[in-house]
Amino acid sequence: MNMDLSGRTAVVTGAASGLGLAIAQTLGRAGAQVVLSDLQGEAVAERALELQREGISALGVGGDAASEHDLTELVRAAQAFSANGGIEMVVNNAGTQHVANLEDFPVSKFRQIIDLMLIGPFMLTKLVFPGMKERGHGRIVNMSSINGLVGFAGKSAYNSAKHGLIGLTQVAALEGAEHGITVNAICPGYVDTPLVRNQLQDLADNRGVPLESVLEEVIYPLVPQKRLLSTDEIADYVTFLCSDAARGITGQAVVIDGGYLAQ
Repeated sequence: MNMDLSGRTAVVTGAASGLGLAIAQTLGRAGAQVVLSDLQGEAVAERALELQREGISALGVGGDAASEHDLTELVRAAQAFSANGGIEMVVNNAGTQHVANLEDFPVSKFRQIIDLMLIGPFMLTKLVFPGMKERGHGRIVNMSSINGLVGFAGKSAYNSAKHGLIGLTQVAALEGAEHGITVNAICPGYVDTPLVRNQLQDLADNRGVPLESVLEEVIYPLVPQKRLLSTDEIADYVTFLCSDAARGITGQAVVIDGGYLAQ
């Protein structure tokens, strides 16, 4: 299977830690130039330096993935960094979480999550599509979730954003199909990342269980494999979707969930 991404440039949002960082590392190890973006500018610059020490061509760009201005600057920086002036791959990964019942959910927090995890990917896709169409090649991977396919009490904003992201994925896949562009969504279950670890207290409060019991009492009963997924599992699949081997896969919501949705 050809997984060589040499000569191609990838942009990964939310890449200062967790899943985004693992994706950037894996794409880089497959030969891609990687541009890491994150709201934590200093942290993402340091992560890029770490990848450079590994021999990966990497650039860290600070910015808000919900800001049209910052995303425009990100694309400009990536194009200037790219050996061929183009962006062949985009991974819309930036995300956040807030758990609360509907009546307690702040409207401002709901808007923030939608802006970051739905409108942001729309804007970045809009920015890179013309260049991908011109080159006749592109790969866009949107990080959705199993909560983009099924509901989860307490996650009204997250579920709404992730459901919408799958719809955006399908539309972009249709519009890009004649131009050599594939657009897919990955729907992970619970992955061992800071985002998941940081929501355990919220889940404990929302479900009325002790923090130390959240995994065993709230999460693992939903996961037949009784484990959190690793970031490498997801990053490897992103790399496959970005490769030529996956050129016929587009418009899909690919589930990687340890069996969650099989029940």
